[in-house]
Amino acid sequence: MSSCKDFRRKVLRAFVLVTTKPGTSEDIVRSRRIKGVKMANSVLGRYDAVIVIEAGSLDELKRIIYEMIEQHPNVVRTETLISLFHPPPDKV
Repeated sequence: MSSCKDFRRKVLRAFVLVTTKPGTSEDIVRSRRIKGVKMANSVLGRYDAVIVIEAGSLDELKRIIYEMIEQHPNVVRTETLISLFHPPPDKV
């Protein structure tokens, strides 16, 4: 198998930094039971929540971010960081 084929099969991982309306970050984290969302946490700091998404394609990633997260009525703004590399999971 060539490395090009291996690259195409890799999962895309994105970190979505979310700014919400005041006092609503926990609602967003609780209400986002979406396929592809691996982790969602309320955080302190510049952003109110961090959501980790894994998708098989950029189209799937875009759909999750734009249709499922940004359309939430309490989301004010998002910033998406797409991971360039992440190690494969440990094989047990």
